[in-house]
Amino acid sequence: MDLVPLIDAVGEPGAALAGGAMLGLVFGVAAQRSAFCTRSAVLDIVRGGDGTALATWLVGFAVAILGVQLLLFNGALDVTETRFFSTAQSLSGAAVGGLMFGIGMILARGCVSRLLVLGASGNLRALFSILIVGLVGLATYAGILSPLRDAIGGLMGTGAIGGNDLLASAGLDRGAGLALGLALAVLAAGLALRNRLSPWRVLGGAAVGATIVGGWWFTWQLSMQVFEPIQAESLSFIRPLATSGEIAIGRDTLFGWDQGLLAGTVLGAFAAAILFRDFRIATFSEPGTPSILRYAIGAVLMGFGGILAVGCTIGAGFTGGSVLAISSILGLASMVAGAALAELALGGRPARKPGRAAAGPRFAQPAE
Repeated sequence: MDLVPLIDAVGEPGAALAGGAMLGLVFGVAAQRSAFCTRSAVLDIVRGGDGTALATWLVGFAVAILGVQLLLFNGALDVTETRFFSTAQSLSGAAVGGLMFGIGMILARGCVSRLLVLGASGNLRALFSILIVGLVGLATYAGILSPLRDAIGGLMGTGAIGGNDLLASAGLDRGAGLALGLALAVLAAGLALRNRLSPWRVLGGAAVGATIVGGWWFTWQLSMQVFEPIQAESLSFIRPLATSGEIAIGRDTLFGWDQGLLAGTVLGAFAAAILFRDFRIATFSEPGTPSILRYAIGAVLMGFGGILAVGCTIGAGFTGGSVLAISSILGLASMVAGAALAELALGGRPARKPGRAAAGPRFAQPAE
């Protein structure tokens, strides 16, 4: 793909911003229409729900891994010089940060990407949480909390296990990654059929995964055509909130990929909510809504935990997971574990199966 005309027209940062905006737009529309949500997928597991959220999530995860592994297998992408493999990554940060993030997304009723989509759809609780996530993320990324981040992150790194590449550590070639992607795709397809997933859910989940593939491919192409060296990467939401905070307080940081991604996601979700009449103002005063303190605590945990884990459920889980980075897989597993433990601690329990008597009232799915 020849990006030189675009680079000549808007500059290197402008080209990155435009690419991020386009992929963010697709992500925002897809996530809004499919109700894509890692938290909801975890609740399906913990509560024994109908499986639609889990199936939607797995479709996205399978497409991300299969697509990226296919690019790597065909030599259309090289990730050896990316942040996941060019330097040692923190395993302690992934584990501790992931647990904190998972607990936080249960308390705030959504991970960072989901809160962005909900906020763009009129949810003021989500906007409140995103503001706190951004502030704490900035303090952790380049502020007063960075020493604590470094202390936890320095406890154990991937150097202790010989590297961050799962395939290399297991002595497998690139074909094994492709086989894993195919296996996940078959599993996702089976789960989607079993749960009679709607076309919107299937397409939305697949589109979310496809944006991860597109992000890797676009930034790799861009990295080979710009004068100033940049690293290939894909979607993430916790770091863009932190870097956008740096711009907001006047630090010498250029607009680029991060800001394009945020703007595109919000615009896409807002447009989809308006077009399909899903836009609705939601406040803390609605019946059944947890206290504002619970949302605030959850947002703080996500802001610190996401930066510590070097990504949110999308940035670490999907982007890092798609290249089979050990730290990212550990981070995603920790996020799921933290969310499950938090939900159980808050009283979540399996939904009553149809046709069976219940000892008490059925556990209802809370509104986001």
